[in-house]
Amino acid sequence: MTRLALLPLLAALALPLAGCQEEEAKLPPVPVELTQTALSYFCQMNIAEHGGPKGQIHLEGYPAPLFFAQVRDLLAYLKGPEREADITAIYVSDMGLAPSWAQPGIDNWIAASDAYFVIDSNVAGGMGAPEVVPFASAKAAAEFAARYGGTVTTLETIPAETVLGPVDLDLKLETPS
Repeated sequence: MTRLALLPLLAALALPLAGCQEEEAKLPPVPVELTQTALSYFCQMNIAEHGGPKGQIHLEGYPAPLFFAQVRDLLAYLKGPEREADITAIYVSDMGLAPSWAQPGIDNWIAASDAYFVIDSNVAGGMGAPEVVPFASAKAAAEFAARYGGTVTTLETIPAETVLGPVDLDLKLETPS
């Protein structure tokens, strides 16, 4: 067999390997541990000073994620019309693993696409607005909804008006224990 005859065979063998490398490159970035100096994207306030669940969004071409002091704010960013770049990953706090509402955890992140969210409950997030509360477990979400009201849903089915509408600052919201 001549060298020219081997070229198509070698090219055919290399194609599956190239495909594997492309798939590996498309893996989403891993969640970043929440630090004491992390700032919330919208308000630029220190996240550690506010209780309740947090979120992070990773953008294509950005070395660090955007952090959010409330999951409601993260969802407003997702459902809003403007974004800075393509989203490569979205993580939210698993409040089922949180030490407390005041200390939601620094590394208990779950993919938002896998989370169960409690919407329309009677709880305030870290910035005082009604919060959307994420859990890894449907059971934990249902237990939270039974205690604080609200409905359990998934990321895809959260209505835009839940997070983009005006906030009634006169609401009497609870801070979970």
